[in-house]
Amino acid sequence: MNPLFTPYLQRWQLEQDGKAFETHSSLLMPVRYRGEAAMLKIAREQEERFGGQLMCWWRGEGAAQVLAWHDDGILLERAQGEGSLAQLVRDGDDEQATQILCRAIAALHAPRAAPLPELIPLQAWFSSLWPAAQAHGGMLRLSATTAAELLSSPREESVLHGDIHHDNVLDFGERGWLAIDPKRLYGERGFDYANIFCNPNYGIATDPAIFQRRVEQVCRLAGLERRRLLQWILAWSGLSAAWFMEDGQAADIDFRVGELAARALDLPLPDGDSGFILPVIERG
Repeated sequence: MNPLFTPYLQRWQLEQDGKAFETHSSLLMPVRYRGEAAMLKIAREQEERFGGQLMCWWRGEGAAQVLAWHDDGILLERAQGEGSLAQLVRDGDDEQATQILCRAIAALHAPRAAPLPELIPLQAWFSSLWPAAQAHGGMLRLSATTAAELLSSPREESVLHGDIHHDNVLDFGERGWLAIDPKRLYGERGFDYANIFCNPNYGIATDPAIFQRRVEQVCRLAGLERRRLLQWILAWSGLSAAWFMEDGQAADIDFRVGELAARALDLPLPDGDSGFILPVIERG
């Protein structure tokens, strides 16, 4: 067992209740806390620590309840339900999964009386997109132009989760579907819906018919203007692609989704030699 768990297990009198695991940013261990299932999470990066502050601010409304918090450690209620949004999509019910995601986002965006925690403005969050667009052009430049337009004239600003997707909204049984792992952003609420369109896998995200249905559904459920939502999808896909490229990874989904958004906006696409217009790949 990683020794970093020990002080938190002792501090909160926790019992290990499953195999510990880790991500690039956190150490996690299923535990029992006062007889109830919980998840102990220890941040390895500053971003995760600040995300914990936002989880506390939500007070279990739309997000997992924080049971305890100290230094780098946070104790959360554990998702016990059997549902999975990614599996729901694989089973052919993307419409239901999208509805659940929209409800979760709306709950997170609801106003709270408590003072805001420390948040990152969207303008700062997009900082990786500008140099990537300058260096590579193509779809990244189109995304950057769109992002600059959106960020210069924000609407309906609120606290944002910043990373809503099918694996960050979990089934908590009687408590419903709740969010985890926020990025603690602040900006236009439409941004939080954009990442839905890049998930949960390439085949679904890049299917033109599914993309179009999702756009109409999200606009209806979230009360968003169609053009504005498409612009956020285009902007977000570029930012996500820039991050993948920084890490030396492929960004196929992001570029294809960005292209779908650009076409829906009737924007001229970059020339084929830009290297970012991908061939259409049929769903498997």
